[in-house]
Amino acid sequence: MVGFGPADVPPSAAVRFVGAGSAACIADLLTFPLDTAKVRLQIQGEARASAAAGKESAVRYRGVFGTITTMVRTEGPRSLYSGLVAGLQRQMSFASVRIGLYDSVKQFYTKGSDRSDVGFGTRLLAGCTTGAMAVAFAQPTDVVKVRFQAQARSSAHARRYSSTIDAYKTIAKEEGIRGLWKGTAPNIARNAIVNCTELVTYDFIKDTLLKSTPLTDNLPCHFLSAFGAGLCTTVIASPVDVVKTRYMNSALGHYSSVLNCAAAMVTKEGPLAFYKGFMPSFLRLGSWNVVMFVTYEQLKRALNSTNIL
Repeated sequence: MVGFGPADVPPSAAVRFVGAGSAACIADLLTFPLDTAKVRLQIQGEARASAAAGKESAVRYRGVFGTITTMVRTEGPRSLYSGLVAGLQRQMSFASVRIGLYDSVKQFYTKGSDRSDVGFGTRLLAGCTTGAMAVAFAQPTDVVKVRFQAQARSSAHARRYSSTIDAYKTIAKEEGIRGLWKGTAPNIARNAIVNCTELVTYDFIKDTLLKSTPLTDNLPCHFLSAFGAGLCTTVIASPVDVVKTRYMNSALGHYSSVLNCAAAMVTKEGPLAFYKGFMPSFLRLGSWNVVMFVTYEQLKRALNSTNIL
């Protein structure tokens, strides 16, 4: 056995809350370049449309690693981590709620029961609840993260924001406080889908492996469960994720609504536009899920055994 073994006493809500945020930050640190590449690929059709209109010259990205290589060559290695501060702020506030409170909300809906045979519908309801709560709380950090990842750092492109704090201030000044919650509707839809798929799939696969295979509640089981959750989540959530990214990154008035953004994508780029950046999304979500869930399980046990929280 590798790592901490299962604890006799279930971790407290505080342990889960802190453990989820910390594990998500570790996962973000390791996979952030893939997330940045995903964002660049998702908005690429938008950039080409602007270039065709004579507004700017768009950089052509090809594939995950081609995008990363192009960014390093034209903007420098630091561009891969543009928006990292906002990303870590987002994960500490966002993942703590949507992942850390999932078990507590699930127990609430089952009247305090901690059984492993909780119904599928109850798990979905718990995932939707914590996902919506997290978006309502942490949306400004997501808007700033996407804006930073989308902006180019080379001299050929004007930078919209000079720092994380400047981004919060500028968005609030130019677009109003509502600008910081721009894209909340598609983000709630995305996170209802992502949270349900990610957490419920992980929960379900883990329970199935424990009941039907010789695997125990340790690293191999956590790894397989997390990988399966990442694959399912990417397939289901990609269309909403692309629309969310385009809408949150758009200039004020560029799209009249989320539906207008989606319609414009279909009209100008075709249905496959909804799966732009699929490979980096899968590489990022797959690796992010593995790192996050494995770290989360270990942090829960470490924090629980030391009685820090």
